[in-house]
Amino acid sequence: MLDRAPMTTEAPIRPVTAFRLRALLAGDGVRTVALTLGAIALALLVTAGLIALAGKNPIVAYGALLRGAFGSVDRFAFALNKSTPYILAGVGVALCFRAKVINIGGEGQIAVGGIGASLVLLLAPAGLPPVLLLPLAMLAGAAFGALWAILAAWVFIKRNVHEVLCTLLLNFVGVLLVSEVLRAPLGEEGAGFPQSPLFPRAGWLPKLIPGTDLHMGILLAVAAVVLGHVLLWRTTFGFRLRVMGASRPAAAYVGLSTARSTFAVMAIAGALAGLAGGIEVSGVHNRLIEGFSHGFGFNAVAVALIAGLNPLAILPAGLFLGFLEAGALAMQREIGVPSSLVYVIEGLMMVFVLCAVGLNARNRRV
Repeated sequence: MLDRAPMTTEAPIRPVTAFRLRALLAGDGVRTVALTLGAIALALLVTAGLIALAGKNPIVAYGALLRGAFGSVDRFAFALNKSTPYILAGVGVALCFRAKVINIGGEGQIAVGGIGASLVLLLAPAGLPPVLLLPLAMLAGAAFGALWAILAAWVFIKRNVHEVLCTLLLNFVGVLLVSEVLRAPLGEEGAGFPQSPLFPRAGWLPKLIPGTDLHMGILLAVAAVVLGHVLLWRTTFGFRLRVMGASRPAAAYVGLSTARSTFAVMAIAGALAGLAGGIEVSGVHNRLIEGFSHGFGFNAVAVALIAGLNPLAILPAGLFLGFLEAGALAMQREIGVPSSLVYVIEGLMMVFVLCAVGLNARNRRV
Protein backbone atom coordinates (compact mmCIF):
# COMPACT_ATOMS: atom_id res chain seq x y z
CA MET A 1 0.00 0.00 0.00
CA LEU A 2 2.81 2.39 0.80
CA ASP A 3 4.33 1.77 -2.63
CA ARG A 4 1.10 2.26 -4.53
CA ALA A 5 -0.14 5.40 -2.82
CA PRO A 6 2.29 7.83 -4.46
CA MET A 7 1.53 6.32 -7.87
CA THR A 8 -2.21 6.87 -7.64
CA THR A 9 -1.92 10.45 -6.43
CA GLU A 10 0.97 11.50 -8.66
CA ALA A 11 -0.43 10.46 -12.06
CA PRO A 12 -3.37 12.88 -12.30
CA ILE A 13 -1.36 15.77 -10.84
CA ARG A 14 1.47 15.77 -13.40
CA PRO A 15 -0.44 17.23 -16.36
CA VAL A 16 -1.89 20.01 -14.22
CA THR A 17 1.52 20.84 -12.79
CA ALA A 18 3.12 20.92 -16.25
CA PHE A 19 0.33 23.14 -17.57
CA ARG A 20 0.70 25.54 -14.69
CA LEU A 21 4.46 25.58 -15.10
CA ARG A 22 4.16 26.46 -18.79
CA ALA A 23 1.68 29.21 -17.98
CA LEU A 24 3.95 30.63 -15.30
CA LEU A 25 6.97 30.57 -17.59
CA ALA A 26 5.02 32.26 -20.38
CA GLY A 27 3.80 34.95 -18.02
CA ASP A 28 7.28 35.41 -16.62
CA GLY A 29 8.72 35.83 -20.12
CA VAL A 30 6.16 38.51 -21.01
CA ARG A 31 6.80 40.32 -17.73
CA THR A 32 10.58 40.18 -18.23
CA VAL A 33 10.35 41.64 -21.74
CA ALA A 34 7.91 44.35 -20.59
CA LEU A 35 10.11 45.36 -17.66
CA THR A 36 13.23 45.42 -19.83
CA LEU A 37 11.59 47.57 -22.51
CA GLY A 38 10.24 49.90 -19.82
CA ALA A 39 13.70 50.20 -18.29
CA ILE A 40 15.22 51.08 -21.67
CA ALA A 41 12.53 53.70 -22.29
CA LEU A 42 13.09 55.22 -18.85
CA ALA A 43 16.85 55.28 -19.38
CA LEU A 44 16.34 57.03 -22.73
CA LEU A 45 14.20 59.69 -21.03
CA VAL A 46 16.81 60.33 -18.34
CA THR A 47 19.69 60.46 -20.82
CA ALA A 48 17.66 62.81 -23.04
CA GLY A 49 17.70 65.27 -20.14
CA LEU A 50 21.48 64.87 -19.79
CA ILE A 51 21.96 65.44 -23.52
CA ALA A 52 19.82 68.59 -23.32
CA LEU A 53 21.89 69.84 -20.36
CA ALA A 54 24.98 69.35 -22.53
CA GLY A 55 23.46 71.75 -25.05
CA LYS A 56 22.53 69.16 -27.67
CA ASN A 57 19.17 68.22 -29.17
CA PRO A 58 18.12 64.80 -27.78
CA ILE A 59 16.08 63.94 -30.89
CA VAL A 60 19.03 64.67 -33.16
CA ALA A 61 21.29 62.73 -30.80
CA TYR A 62 19.08 59.65 -30.78
CA GLY A 63 18.78 59.85 -34.55
CA ALA A 64 22.57 59.73 -34.74
CA LEU A 65 22.58 56.79 -32.32
CA LEU A 66 20.19 54.82 -34.54
CA ARG A 67 22.16 55.66 -37.66
CA GLY A 68 25.36 54.62 -35.96
CA ALA A 69 23.93 51.21 -35.13
CA PHE A 70 21.72 50.50 -38.14
CA GLY A 71 22.44 53.24 -40.70
CA SER A 72 24.49 51.13 -43.10
CA VAL A 73 25.79 47.63 -43.65
CA ASP A 74 29.23 48.67 -42.41
CA ARG A 75 27.83 50.12 -39.19
CA PHE A 76 25.66 47.06 -38.66
CA ALA A 77 28.74 44.88 -39.15
CA PHE A 78 30.73 47.01 -36.70
CA ALA A 79 28.01 46.59 -34.05
CA LEU A 80 27.92 42.80 -34.54
CA ASN A 81 31.70 42.62 -34.20
CA LYS A 82 31.44 44.73 -31.05
CA SER A 83 28.88 42.31 -29.61
CA THR A 84 30.90 39.14 -30.26
CA PRO A 85 33.31 39.25 -27.27
CA TYR A 86 30.47 40.29 -24.96
CA ILE A 87 28.43 37.26 -25.96
CA LEU A 88 31.29 34.76 -25.73
CA ALA A 89 32.60 35.97 -22.37
CA GLY A 90 29.05 36.54 -21.11
CA VAL A 91 28.16 32.87 -21.56
CA GLY A 92 31.12 31.87 -19.42
CA VAL A 93 30.26 34.42 -16.75
CA ALA A 94 26.65 33.20 -16.66
CA LEU A 95 27.74 29.57 -16.16
CA CYS A 96 30.08 30.59 -13.33
CA PHE A 97 27.49 32.76 -11.62
CA ARG A 98 24.96 29.92 -11.85
CA ALA A 99 27.34 27.89 -9.69
CA LYS A 100 27.89 30.87 -7.34
CA VAL A 101 31.47 31.22 -8.61
CA ILE A 102 31.95 34.97 -9.02
CA ASN A 103 34.25 35.14 -12.03
CA ILE A 104 34.98 38.75 -12.98
CA GLY A 105 38.27 37.92 -14.65
CA GLY A 106 37.03 38.00 -18.23
CA GLU A 107 39.21 40.95 -19.18
CA GLY A 108 42.43 39.22 -18.19
CA GLN A 109 41.32 35.97 -19.80
CA ILE A 110 40.51 37.78 -23.06
CA ALA A 111 43.91 39.53 -22.96
CA VAL A 112 45.81 36.30 -22.39
CA GLY A 113 43.74 34.54 -25.04
CA GLY A 114 44.79 37.22 -27.49
CA ILE A 115 48.43 36.51 -26.61
CA GLY A 116 47.95 32.78 -27.22
CA ALA A 117 46.34 33.27 -30.61
CA SER A 118 48.98 35.84 -31.61
CA LEU A 119 51.84 33.48 -30.72
CA VAL A 120 50.45 30.87 -33.11
CA LEU A 121 49.69 33.37 -35.88
CA LEU A 122 53.11 35.02 -35.72
CA LEU A 123 55.34 32.01 -35.04
CA ALA A 124 53.65 29.31 -37.13
CA PRO A 125 55.57 28.04 -40.18
CA ALA A 126 55.07 30.17 -43.26
CA GLY A 127 52.66 28.79 -45.81
CA LEU A 128 50.43 27.00 -43.30
CA PRO A 129 46.93 27.04 -44.84
CA PRO A 130 44.11 28.94 -43.11
CA VAL A 131 42.17 25.71 -42.55
CA LEU A 132 44.93 24.68 -40.13
CA LEU A 133 46.31 28.01 -38.94
CA LEU A 134 43.06 29.62 -37.79
CA PRO A 135 41.74 26.64 -35.76
CA LEU A 136 45.16 26.30 -34.11
CA ALA A 137 45.15 30.00 -33.23
CA MET A 138 41.63 29.88 -31.81
CA LEU A 139 42.44 26.74 -29.82
CA ALA A 140 45.56 28.42 -28.45
CA GLY A 141 43.53 31.46 -27.43
CA ALA A 142 40.95 29.27 -25.70
CA ALA A 143 43.69 27.22 -23.98
CA PHE A 144 45.51 30.31 -22.69
CA GLY A 145 42.24 31.76 -21.37
CA ALA A 146 41.31 28.47 -19.72
CA LEU A 147 44.70 28.18 -18.02
CA TRP A 148 44.42 31.76 -16.77
CA ALA A 149 41.02 31.02 -15.26
CA ILE A 150 42.24 27.73 -13.77
CA LEU A 151 45.04 29.67 -12.07
CA ALA A 152 42.44 31.87 -10.37
CA ALA A 153 40.42 28.77 -9.40
CA TRP A 154 43.52 27.12 -7.94
CA VAL A 155 44.32 30.16 -5.77
CA PHE A 156 40.67 30.29 -4.69
CA ILE A 157 40.37 26.59 -3.78
CA LYS A 158 43.86 25.72 -2.60
CA ARG A 159 44.78 28.99 -0.89
CA ASN A 160 41.29 30.03 0.21
CA VAL A 161 41.55 33.46 -1.43
CA HIS A 162 38.15 34.82 -2.49
CA GLU A 163 37.49 34.28 -6.20
CA VAL A 164 36.49 37.91 -6.70
CA LEU A 165 39.91 39.05 -5.54
CA CYS A 166 41.73 36.36 -7.56
CA THR A 167 39.96 37.06 -10.83
CA LEU A 168 40.01 40.84 -10.38
CA LEU A 169 43.75 41.06 -9.71
CA LEU A 170 44.59 38.65 -12.51
CA ASN A 171 42.84 41.05 -14.89
CA PHE A 172 45.59 43.59 -14.30
CA VAL A 173 48.30 40.96 -14.67
CA GLY A 174 46.83 39.74 -17.95
CA VAL A 175 46.60 43.24 -19.40
CA LEU A 176 50.17 43.98 -18.32
CA LEU A 177 51.33 40.74 -19.94
CA VAL A 178 50.06 42.03 -23.28
CA SER A 179 52.13 45.19 -22.82
CA GLU A 180 55.16 43.14 -21.82
CA VAL A 181 55.12 40.75 -24.79
CA LEU A 182 54.69 43.73 -27.13
CA ARG A 183 57.83 45.33 -25.74
CA ALA A 184 59.99 42.26 -26.30
CA PRO A 185 59.19 39.09 -28.28
CA LEU A 186 56.09 40.11 -30.28
CA GLY A 187 56.46 43.87 -30.67
CA GLU A 188 56.85 45.55 -34.06
CA GLU A 189 60.12 47.44 -34.31
CA GLY A 190 59.78 51.13 -35.03
CA ALA A 191 56.02 51.24 -34.40
CA GLY A 192 54.78 54.35 -32.63
CA PHE A 193 52.27 52.30 -30.63
CA PRO A 194 52.78 49.00 -28.77
CA GLN A 195 51.63 46.45 -31.30
CA SER A 196 52.73 43.32 -33.07
CA PRO A 197 53.41 43.02 -36.79
CA LEU A 198 50.39 42.27 -38.95
CA PHE A 199 49.39 38.62 -38.95
CA PRO A 200 49.81 36.75 -42.24
CA ARG A 201 46.72 36.86 -44.43
CA ALA A 202 46.02 33.21 -43.67
CA GLY A 203 45.59 34.20 -40.02
CA TRP A 204 42.88 36.79 -40.65
CA LEU A 205 39.44 35.60 -39.63
CA PRO A 206 37.30 35.28 -42.79
CA LYS A 207 34.60 37.86 -43.43
CA LEU A 208 31.03 36.70 -43.15
CA ILE A 209 29.81 39.24 -45.72
CA PRO A 210 32.36 40.13 -48.42
CA GLY A 211 33.08 43.83 -48.60
CA THR A 212 32.31 44.45 -44.92
CA ASP A 213 34.24 44.08 -41.67
CA LEU A 214 31.81 41.47 -40.30
CA HIS A 215 33.88 38.41 -39.42
CA MET A 216 32.95 34.81 -38.66
CA GLY A 217 33.26 35.34 -34.91
CA ILE A 218 29.57 36.13 -34.50
CA LEU A 219 28.77 32.58 -35.65
CA LEU A 220 31.06 31.19 -32.97
CA ALA A 221 29.31 33.41 -30.43
CA VAL A 222 25.88 32.07 -31.44
CA ALA A 223 27.22 28.51 -31.22
CA ALA A 224 28.56 29.25 -27.71
CA VAL A 225 25.12 30.48 -26.64
CA VAL A 226 23.45 27.28 -27.84
CA LEU A 227 26.10 25.03 -26.34
CA GLY A 228 25.96 26.94 -23.06
CA HIS A 229 22.20 26.41 -22.89
CA VAL A 230 22.56 22.68 -23.60
CA LEU A 231 25.38 22.36 -21.06
CA LEU A 232 23.42 24.09 -18.31
CA TRP A 233 20.02 22.46 -18.83
CA ARG A 234 20.65 19.15 -20.62
CA THR A 235 23.73 17.65 -18.95
CA THR A 236 24.60 16.25 -15.54
CA PHE A 237 27.42 18.79 -15.30
CA GLY A 238 24.91 21.61 -15.71
CA PHE A 239 22.77 20.04 -13.02
CA ARG A 240 25.79 20.00 -10.70
CA LEU A 241 26.36 23.69 -11.38
CA ARG A 242 22.74 24.52 -10.57
CA VAL A 243 22.86 22.47 -7.36
CA MET A 244 26.06 24.24 -6.34
CA GLY A 245 24.43 27.58 -7.00
CA ALA A 246 21.35 26.66 -5.01
CA SER A 247 23.17 25.29 -1.96
CA ARG A 248 26.82 24.38 -1.47
CA PRO A 249 26.05 22.31 1.67
CA ALA A 250 23.40 20.35 -0.25
CA ALA A 251 25.86 19.71 -3.08
CA ALA A 252 28.46 18.45 -0.60
CA TYR A 253 25.85 16.32 1.19
CA VAL A 254 24.93 14.42 -1.99
CA GLY A 255 28.59 13.87 -2.83
CA LEU A 256 29.19 16.48 -5.52
CA SER A 257 32.77 17.69 -5.73
CA THR A 258 32.46 21.45 -5.60
CA ALA A 259 36.20 21.89 -6.13
CA ARG A 260 36.22 19.81 -9.33
CA SER A 261 33.12 21.58 -10.64
CA THR A 262 34.64 24.97 -9.85
CA PHE A 263 37.80 24.12 -11.79
CA ALA A 264 35.70 22.86 -14.71
CA VAL A 265 33.33 25.83 -14.95
CA MET A 266 36.20 28.30 -14.60
CA ALA A 267 38.08 26.50 -17.36
CA ILE A 268 35.03 26.70 -19.64
CA ALA A 269 34.54 30.39 -18.90
CA GLY A 270 38.23 31.10 -19.44
CA ALA A 271 38.23 29.18 -22.72
CA LEU A 272 35.27 31.19 -24.02
CA ALA A 273 36.91 34.46 -22.97
CA GLY A 274 40.24 33.37 -24.48
CA LEU A 275 38.44 32.48 -27.70
CA ALA A 276 36.94 35.98 -27.68
CA GLY A 277 40.46 37.38 -27.37
CA GLY A 278 41.68 35.30 -30.29
CA ILE A 279 38.73 36.42 -32.41
CA GLU A 280 39.33 40.06 -31.53
CA VAL A 281 42.99 40.09 -32.53
CA SER A 282 42.47 37.94 -35.62
CA GLY A 283 39.15 39.27 -36.86
CA VAL A 284 39.22 42.96 -35.93
CA HIS A 285 42.80 44.22 -35.52
CA ASN A 286 44.72 41.53 -37.48
CA ARG A 287 47.48 42.04 -34.93
CA LEU A 288 47.98 42.13 -31.17
CA ILE A 289 47.70 45.66 -29.81
CA GLU A 290 48.01 47.08 -26.33
CA GLY A 291 44.70 47.53 -24.51
CA PHE A 292 42.61 45.62 -27.05
CA SER A 293 40.66 43.88 -24.26
CA HIS A 294 39.82 47.06 -22.34
CA GLY A 295 36.30 46.91 -20.90
CA PHE A 296 35.28 43.62 -22.54
CA GLY A 297 35.36 41.48 -19.41
CA PHE A 298 33.43 43.85 -17.18
CA ASN A 299 30.83 44.51 -19.88
CA ALA A 300 30.44 40.74 -20.23
CA VAL A 301 29.45 40.62 -16.54
CA ALA A 302 26.79 43.25 -17.22
CA VAL A 303 25.56 41.24 -20.23
CA ALA A 304 25.27 38.09 -18.12
CA LEU A 305 23.32 39.93 -15.42
CA ILE A 306 21.03 41.62 -17.95
CA ALA A 307 20.32 38.16 -19.39
CA GLY A 308 19.38 36.85 -15.95
CA LEU A 309 22.24 34.27 -16.21
CA ASN A 310 20.26 32.55 -18.98
CA PRO A 311 22.67 31.46 -21.74
CA LEU A 312 20.05 31.88 -24.48
CA ALA A 313 19.27 35.42 -23.30
CA ILE A 314 22.99 36.27 -23.52
CA LEU A 315 22.58 36.67 -27.30
CA PRO A 316 20.03 39.54 -27.26
CA ALA A 317 21.72 41.11 -24.22
CA GLY A 318 25.12 41.10 -25.91
CA LEU A 319 23.67 42.44 -29.14
CA PHE A 320 21.90 45.18 -27.19
CA LEU A 321 25.12 46.37 -25.60
CA GLY A 322 27.12 46.08 -28.82
CA PHE A 323 24.62 48.09 -30.85
CA LEU A 324 24.28 50.62 -28.04
CA GLU A 325 28.03 51.21 -28.00
CA ALA A 326 28.21 51.46 -31.77
CA GLY A 327 25.37 54.00 -31.81
CA ALA A 328 26.81 55.98 -28.93
CA LEU A 329 30.17 56.32 -30.66
CA ALA A 330 28.42 57.60 -33.80
CA MET A 331 26.44 60.05 -31.68
CA GLN A 332 29.70 61.37 -30.26
CA ARG A 333 31.22 61.79 -33.72
CA GLU A 334 28.21 63.34 -35.46
CA ILE A 335 26.86 65.85 -32.95
CA GLY A 336 29.77 66.25 -30.56
CA VAL A 337 28.30 64.65 -27.44
CA PRO A 338 31.18 64.51 -24.91
CA SER A 339 32.82 61.11 -24.60
CA SER A 340 32.17 61.09 -20.85
CA LEU A 341 28.46 61.53 -21.50
CA VAL A 342 28.54 58.56 -23.87
CA TYR A 343 29.78 56.37 -21.02
CA VAL A 344 27.13 57.82 -18.71
CA ILE A 345 24.43 56.92 -21.24
CA GLU A 346 25.71 53.36 -21.52
CA GLY A 347 25.96 53.03 -17.74
CA LEU A 348 22.44 54.34 -17.15
CA MET A 349 21.06 51.93 -19.73
CA MET A 350 22.68 48.99 -17.98
CA VAL A 351 21.67 50.17 -14.49
CA PHE A 352 18.01 50.60 -15.44
CA VAL A 353 17.88 47.24 -17.22
CA LEU A 354 19.57 45.49 -14.29
CA CYS A 355 17.08 47.10 -11.91
CA ALA A 356 14.27 45.72 -14.06
CA VAL A 357 15.85 42.27 -13.96
CA GLY A 358 16.17 42.48 -10.16
CA LEU A 359 12.57 43.63 -9.80
CA ASN A 360 11.41 40.73 -11.91
CA ALA A 361 13.42 38.27 -9.82
CA ARG A 362 11.95 39.67 -6.61
CA ASN A 363 8.44 39.37 -7.99
CA ARG A 364 9.11 35.70 -8.83
CA ARG A 365 10.22 35.01 -5.27
CA VAL A 366 7.12 36.69 -3.89
